[in-house]
Amino acid sequence: MTDLPAGQEPARPVRLLVCDDHAVVRAGLLALLGSEPGIEVVGQAGTGEEALALAARLTPDVVLMDLQLGAGIDGVETTRRLTASQGAPHVLVLTTYDTDADITRAIEAGATGYLLKAERPEELFAAIHAAAQGRTTLSPPVASRVMANLRAPRPTLTDREHDILAQLARGLGNRDIARALFISEATVKTHLGRIYDKLGVDTRAGAVAVAKERRLLS
Repeated sequence: MTDLPAGQEPARPVRLLVCDDHAVVRAGLLALLGSEPGIEVVGQAGTGEEALALAARLTPDVVLMDLQLGAGIDGVETTRRLTASQGAPHVLVLTTYDTDADITRAIEAGATGYLLKAERPEELFAAIHAAAQGRTTLSPPVASRVMANLRAPRPTLTDREHDILAQLARGLGNRDIARALFISEATVKTHLGRIYDKLGVDTRAGAVAVAKERRLLS
């Protein structure tokens, strides 16, 4: 062990809370993280609700967050609530999902970093330490997608598509959108298909997320 200069305290380990709904995955992460002396796992959660309760009680520096958490609130909503609290921990997403919509939603919710589960252990350790300091870490494939989206030309939507997108952002279904805009449900579905194609998504949530990212919603 290297002697520290006189008066210098040893660095405190990063206090980490792990949130993943798969018990086997959590066990593997705990075993892996236990080999890193600079990280102290202070708790584990299998649901978003449990993560919120534990974070309030344990005050971790970083929450390692999966996106898909089964029943209950998902990782994005959990991230949003965690980062909105007083003395909020940093959230590092660790997931298998790398779609544009997932990345955008997580970052907008306040995630400090976004890592894929295929990363090497050393990359995960480094990302946790970076997150504890408020620094962003993105897996290379995620960083590439973010850069590609920034470079991509802004999609051109018609006035009617903008109207429908605005209604989507309000959470309205096809029938309510049709009533609000005085058009048929079939017309709404046709426009939605064109919106999805232009934004490169296949879900309503994805369309709204990408539209917000590219500032297509006023």
